[in-house]
Amino acid sequence: MKELVLAQMAGPEGPSAFGPLIMMLAIFGIFYFIVLRPQQKRERDKETFRAKLKKGDEVLAAGGLYARVVDLKGPVAWVELASNVRVKVDRRSIEPAPQRSVKAEDKEGAPS
Repeated sequence: MKELVLAQMAGPEGPSAFGPLIMMLAIFGIFYFIVLRPQQKRERDKETFRAKLKKGDEVLAAGGLYARVVDLKGPVAWVELASNVRVKVDRRSIEPAPQRSVKAEDKEGAPS
């Protein structure tokens, strides 16, 4: 009889409070591995590229300008857009130029 009274006094057990917490942690983990981590890796790669930047490198400056590095002075880089057309840009606005295939260049160079 005591057992029956003690069982009734304990009351019903509700749902676990850890369910929503575990779900939020899982969503954050997925977000981290799909969005944040790859973005951090891309930023590290860009910083490494900028640190190893040297004269003659082909770069993509902010605004979509393809250029060749002519001179480096601290946080500033002088780039050449065309022959005798040199522009001073911030080193942080420079990214590696994407590698274009020969076929893509042929299509771009052909008159319409």
